[in-house]
Amino acid sequence: MSANVLVDTNVLVYAYDRAETAKQARAFEVLNELAEKAMGVLSTQILAEFFVTVTRKLSQPLTVSQAYERVENYLQAWPVLEVSGLVVLEAIRGVKEHQLSFWDAQIWATARLNRIELILSEDFDTGSVLDGVRFVNPFIGDFKLF
Repeated sequence: MSANVLVDTNVLVYAYDRAETAKQARAFEVLNELAEKAMGVLSTQILAEFFVTVTRKLSQPLTVSQAYERVENYLQAWPVLEVSGLVVLEAIRGVKEHQLSFWDAQIWATARLNRIELILSEDFDTGSVLDGVRFVNPFIGDFKLF
């Protein structure tokens, strides 16, 4: 198994969502463990989605300055994968062959093309595997990262 784990936007967002206290606690736990083990990976798409969500869609949103600071911290502390033209093409294949939404397909494609075998997200069927990439929802059951 790959040593890296791609973290989807929803995991990052829940760390800042004070309306979802149980998910917030779990998100902090997961993100801290990934950071301590230097195993978490993000993408430019995920950081962009994070910014939009935490500044516009939370019941208690972050200010633009606060969100900027969080994105800047992630850029300094975590590996961040670029969304390339090849990722876009692979995402289109994911839409066509796996019936994913385009944005979910782009996250899957980023992981697949960078040989990351695990995505943490609540947006996919937990335990499902597409072309070697496994999806796990960290917010269900007694989830343990390792």
